[in-house]
Amino acid sequence: MKYLHTMVRVTNIDESLDFYCAKLGLEEVRRYDSEQGRFTNVFLAAPGNHEAQVELTYNWDPEEYSGGRNFGHLAYQVEDIYALCQKLMDGGVTINRPPRDGRMAFIRSPDGISVELLQKGEALAPAEPWSSLPNTGAW
Repeated sequence: MKYLHTMVRVTNIDESLDFYCAKLGLEEVRRYDSEQGRFTNVFLAAPGNHEAQVELTYNWDPEEYSGGRNFGHLAYQVEDIYALCQKLMDGGVTINRPPRDGRMAFIRSPDGISVELLQKGEALAPAEPWSSLPNTGAW
């Protein structure tokens, strides 16, 4: 398993980049704009340490964040998303967003912290029971 990033939602991308980059000193590593999803993701890292990143998520449609909703999730890259999800389920962990696509799943910690699991490399071929499992709760 490899730690990837922590995601936080921001309400003003320019102000946030000024804070994180110009003032705090982080560097923009990459950026992704989604017309369909209506959001921008900007990944930041400390100079020379691109292993641990902060993902700023800016939703184009205004949204008020309350109750910690601006904090998104922790993300980990895993060797076999199906095997890990099975192990988690066997241990009593609810898979809130099953890896139907063979690439991504979400679970929650006992304290409700959302954790994203991402398949290392290419997505695995869709497989049961994952392909048919619905989402459970919030993720």
